[in-house]
Amino acid sequence: MATTQKRRRDPERTMALKDHLRELRNRLIKAALGILAGAVAGFFLYDWLVQVLAEPILGYEEDGRLADIAFSTVGGPLDLMIRLSLFVGFVVSSPIWLYQIWAFIMPGLRKTEKRYAIGFIGASVPLFLAGIAAAYSVLPQAIDFFLALNPEGTSNIIDPDVYFTFVLHLFLAFGLAMIIPVVLVGVNMMGLVSGKQVLKAWRGVVMLIAVVSALAAPGGDAVTMFFLAIPLAVLFGIAILLCLLNDKRRAKREAQTDAEMEELIRD
Repeated sequence: MATTQKRRRDPERTMALKDHLRELRNRLIKAALGILAGAVAGFFLYDWLVQVLAEPILGYEEDGRLADIAFSTVGGPLDLMIRLSLFVGFVVSSPIWLYQIWAFIMPGLRKTEKRYAIGFIGASVPLFLAGIAAAYSVLPQAIDFFLALNPEGTSNIIDPDVYFTFVLHLFLAFGLAMIIPVVLVGVNMMGLVSGKQVLKAWRGVVMLIAVVSALAAPGGDAVTMFFLAIPLAVLFGIAILLCLLNDKRRAKREAQTDAEMEELIRD
């Protein structure tokens, strides 16, 4: 309430460091509560989720190569249940924690820029979920590639901690990569990065896209990597264009303000 009142009394949207930290703390608490609430749903989906994610490897048998999952510790199933439940909570609550990120950024934006930010909030959630869906679609090919490296006639008994760590990292890496362009535009709106700076770093952007695509398709399938890289490249291109347009609009607004100030001084 105090923070809201300060904003109403502060048309320039300047906040003390203490107020920023308090605001950040409140946003983090809300995001954490959303994740925990989603984790409850993940608890009830645990058995189903294990079967779905482990399907590519359970009972695997090809050319004399065998693969299966086996717990090596007594507490392994409980640890896995907690981790998968939190993962479900992270995914299910994505609208909540993504909104909290943008809500922390938005108070520093002007009214016209907020309209664009609200649009990006709506875009970031489906992009995040699309990234996870893309990772899931290439998971079987990735597992087939790695298991095919086993010598013929051998077995691969994998600890669930190792397997599901690989799967969850794959999902999160591509899901978060899909919203990087959205965050990039938000940082530009805050004035921390200019569109020209991002444009100059296009080589690094291309490298990042290649790395993320390789992680999402570790089987080395060039066609799969190519089709995964296209959406990321398009998103980054749109993000850079929006950053440049926002810079141009900001420069025009500042020039107009300077002209008005000079005219007031002359008068």
